[in-house]
Amino acid sequence: MTTRATSFPLLWRIALTTLLAGWLSLWGAGQALAQAFPNRPVRLIVTYPAGGSSDLMARIMGQKLSEVWGQPVIIESKPGAAGSIGMEFAARQPADGYTFVVGNLGPAGVNPLLTKLPYSMERDFIAVALTAVGPNILVVPTASPHKNLTDLLAAARAKPNTVNFGTSGPGSMSHLAGEMIMRQAGVKMTGVPYKGGGQAVNDLLAGQIDMMVSDALPVSQHIRTGRLRALAITSAKRSPMTPEIPTFAEAGLDGLVANNWWGVFLPAGTPKAVVDNYVEVLNKIMVNPDLKERFAGLGVEATMSTPAEFRQFLAAEQAKYSKLIADNNIKAE
Repeated sequence: MTTRATSFPLLWRIALTTLLAGWLSLWGAGQALAQAFPNRPVRLIVTYPAGGSSDLMARIMGQKLSEVWGQPVIIESKPGAAGSIGMEFAARQPADGYTFVVGNLGPAGVNPLLTKLPYSMERDFIAVALTAVGPNILVVPTASPHKNLTDLLAAARAKPNTVNFGTSGPGSMSHLAGEMIMRQAGVKMTGVPYKGGGQAVNDLLAGQIDMMVSDALPVSQHIRTGRLRALAITSAKRSPMTPEIPTFAEAGLDGLVANNWWGVFLPAGTPKAVVDNYVEVLNKIMVNPDLKERFAGLGVEATMSTPAEFRQFLAAEQAKYSKLIADNNIKAE
């Protein structure tokens, strides 16, 4: 009886010692990984096709990250399903920091509200930092009779559903902004979905549609050359990049703010020390004057946040668009 009584706590001590040794081994491995990170190329996943705002920003960021890390940052495009294919791919990668994704409002904010996806933003990702914010611009063809937002809304009120607007598909920023205009102005217009913003802009230039709310990059050149007329911008204040364009509030529609945004996400389970490395390095590159100037040329503002601030921002955006989608019965195709 004495031998059995004394051996029981001994077994527990052995088990606890073994568990502690295992935990310390894992912790040590994690620390070693973080200290060595990165010691090989890093992949940056882009969820949209080459040549768009997301791709161009990723290439600028990748160059700056490579300079700081001393390792190549390889841009890998995984477009499709309004950005969801790229997010799913990123979620399934090893959680070692060697693959990250730049997600934006669509696949990281709105898509999960519209349909069941094979990934969860809360379960499968670590939100690292908000890196860019960009307003959208309401544009009409130069030949349009609508000289300002007041004219456009008056036409929509006079003949409901006769004014149409191009969108990049259900749930896209161009679609949601159109829904916000209708809701706040009390008018009815007709959304015309396209497979991409570029196709919608082409039809707008040809006079096939009446208006569009677009991110700045596809329309800025046409505004400068006089082929499109800008009526309002969706930022809370006038953008320093386009100071001549009034906000929606100034144009007669209070409270309409609808910005695009982009941020860095890592697969869930990435060691904290590696996440901290990303935060530290992003804090350096996102204030780089050359990066800020090149981002401004794309119509967006380079920014930076802590992971906690980014999570708070994401929660606010999700609440905002969840209500808009529910109130207007917006469905994914």
